[in-house]
Amino acid sequence: QVQLVESGGGLVQAGGSLRLSCAASGSIRSINAMRWYRQAPGKQRELVAGIFSGGTTNYADSVKGRFTISRDNAETTLYLQMDSLKPEDTAVYYCNVVSYPGVSRLEVWGQGTLVTVSS
Repeated sequence: QVQLVESGGGLVQAGGSLRLSCAASGSIRSINAMRWYRQAPGKQRELVAGIFSGGTTNYADSVKGRFTISRDNAETTLYLQMDSLKPEDTAVYYCNVVSYPGVSRLEVWGQGTLVTVSS
């Protein structure tokens, strides 16, 4: 079973930057999408950004123009560059990978990394 491990979270002042990474413990075949989600205290988990097999990306309106999602060519590491951070970006950030290695859909989640933005 492939595992995803996030890193790069921490405490940063408003206006600062962080880069999150999500490394897969092995190769994942037939990836459909790789995404970042976040969950703030007392709120539901929400989609932040996604990158699809063809390279198309999408972003939540709240992070457009500030966050950039990318991946390495081997599709074993996912990144989230976060600039111009705001206190409302404070959350636990999770990476998620959806693949179709056969007839079944496979979805894997990381354990999360905490991002705290101080005002």
